Amino acid sequence: MKNQNNPALFTLITVFFFWGFFGASNGVFIPFCKTYFQIDQFQAQLVEFAFYGAYFIGALTLFIWSSYSKKDILNNWGYKKGIIYGLIISIIGAVMMYPSVNGAQQGDTEVFYYVLIALFVIGLGFSLQQTAANPFAVSLGDPTTGSNRLNLAGGVNSFGTAIGPILIAFVLFGSASEVNWDIIELSSVQGLYIAVAVAFLLVAVFFYVSKNLPDAKNDEPFESAHKAKTMLIFMTIIMTLCFGWIFYSYTPTFENSPVEELEIIRLLLTVICLLSVFILVFRAYFSATKKSDGWGALKYPQLAWGMLAIFTYVGVEVTIQSNLGELLKADIGKGLNAIGLPVLDEAQSAKYIALYWGGLMIGRWTGSIGAFDISKSLKKILLFLTPFIAFGVVIAVNSFSNPLTISEIGIFSMLIIIQIIGFYYAKDNALKMMGIFSFLGVIAMLVGIFGSGQIALFAFLTGGLFCSIMWPCIFSLSITGLGKYTSQGSSFLVMMILGGAIIPPLQGKLADIFGIITSYWIAVICFVFLVIYAYMTKKILADQNLIR
Repeated sequence: MKNQNNPALFTLITVFFFWGFFGASNGVFIPFCKTYFQIDQFQAQLVEFAFYGAYFIGALTLFIWSSYSKKDILNNWGYKKGIIYGLIISIIGAVMMYPSVNGAQQGDTEVFYYVLIALFVIGLGFSLQQTAANPFAVSLGDPTTGSNRLNLAGGVNSFGTAIGPILIAFVLFGSASEVNWDIIELSSVQGLYIAVAVAFLLVAVFFYVSKNLPDAKNDEPFESAHKAKTMLIFMTIIMTLCFGWIFYSYTPTFENSPVEELEIIRLLLTVICLLSVFILVFRAYFSATKKSDGWGALKYPQLAWGMLAIFTYVGVEVTIQSNLGELLKADIGKGLNAIGLPVLDEAQSAKYIALYWGGLMIGRWTGSIGAFDISKSLKKILLFLTPFIAFGVVIAVNSFSNPLTISEIGIFSMLIIIQIIGFYYAKDNALKMMGIFSFLGVIAMLVGIFGSGQIALFAFLTGGLFCSIMWPCIFSLSITGLGKYTSQGSSFLVMMILGGAIIPPLQGKLADIFGIITSYWIAVICFVFLVIYAYMTKKILADQNLIR
C-alpha cells in the first residue's frame, strides 16, 4: 500500500471484525429465536429489524444533533473518538442481554422483545463506529484506491462473518449434530454477551492508547441540510407508525381477528415502509436538481443513488442468509425441505450460513488486492490464488463442527471461478464490478427459485460471493466528488443500512403468506435494482467529469 498510513489502517480494521461477527451470527440466532420463543418467520426477522434499524436511528440522531449544534459532531470529536464512543454504547447493549434473558423459558415470547432492545443498543454503537470508520479508511491514502482499502477492511469483516455462525451455533447448541431442545438454556447466551462486552472494552482501550491511529478531524464547516433532515424524520415517522401497528397486532388485543386479514395488512405496511424510502429519496433527488439549497450532500445525485443502493445491497445480503435457516428446515413432506434436500435443523444449517458469509470473505479478500502496490503480473496471479486461500480458511473453520463434503467443496470451487472471471473482466473498476456482480446475482437467485436440490442451495449461497464487493464499491462511488460534504454523505449512507431492517422482515412476511421459495423473489428484485444503479451512477459521474 503506497503513500498511506499502514499501521493506522491495520489498527482501524479491528472493529470491522465485530460488525461481521454479529451480522452473520444473526443467521443462526434467527431460527433459534423462532423455535425457542415460538414466533413466526416475520417476528424472527425482527432480529434484523432491531440490529440494522439501529444503524439508521443512530446515524440520523448524529445528523440531527449536528444540525442543531451547527457543527459536525463526528468531525468535532474526530473519527478515533467516534469509534471509541461507539464501542462504549455496544458494551452497554451487550451487558443488557444478561438481565434481558435471565430466567427465561421456552415459549416466553415477551422475553424476545427484551432481546431485541439489547440488540438495538449494540447496533446503535455499531452505527457510530461505521459512520466514523468507513470515511476514515478512505482518508488513509489515495482517494482513488479508497474502495480497495475498504475491501481490505471488508476482508477482516468477512473473517468475522465466516466464524460467527459456527461459534454461535456451538454456543447455542453445543457440539451435537442435532438440536435437543429439552436441554437448551439461555445461560449460554448470557455468557456469550458478557464475553463480547469484555472484548469490546479491550478494543476500546486499545484504540484509546494507540498512537498509530490519528484523530483524523475534519476542519471543514458544517453544512446545514434542513430539507434532508425533514425528509429523514418523515421517513422515521412512517416506519414507526407502520411497524408500531405491526408490533401491536401481535398482542392479545387481536387474538380473535381473522389471521388472513392481519397477515395481508402486516405485509402491506412493510411494503409501505420499503416504498417510502425509495419515494422520499427520489423526491429529494429530483428536488435537489432544481434547487440544491437545504439538501446538503443530497444535492449530489451519486449520493442519492448510493443511498438507495446501500439500502438495497444490505437488504439483499442480509435477507438471503437470514431466511436460509427457514428454507433448509421448512418441511414439505417426506422429510424434505423447500428445495428438495433432507430437512436440516438450526445447528445443521449453520455450516451453510457460514459458507454464505465465507463467500463474502472470499470476494473481499480478492477485492483488497488492489490496495497493494504490486506488479500487474503478480496481481493477476493473486486474483486466482487469493479466493482459494480464503476458501481454505472457510473449509478449516467449518471442519471444527460440520465439515463440508468433497462434493460441496467442488461445487463452490466452480462458483468461485465464476467470481474470479468477473474480477478479471472488471479490471479493478468499481462500476464494472457492480454491474457484473449484480447481474450474476440476478441469475443466481433465479436458479435458486426455479432449481432444486444442491443446485438451488448453492445458487442461493453464491449471493455471498456476488454481494462481497458491493459495500466498498457503492460507498466509494457515492462519496466521489462530495468534498466538504463527505462526512455528511457518509452519515446518510450508514443510515441506509436500514435496508437490513426492512427487507428481511418483508421477505419473512412473504414467506409466512406465500411460502419460503416464493419469498426469494424479493432478492431478484434487489439485484435488478443494483444493475440499474451501476448504469445510472456511471452516467452521473461521467456527466460530472469524475470518470472517463
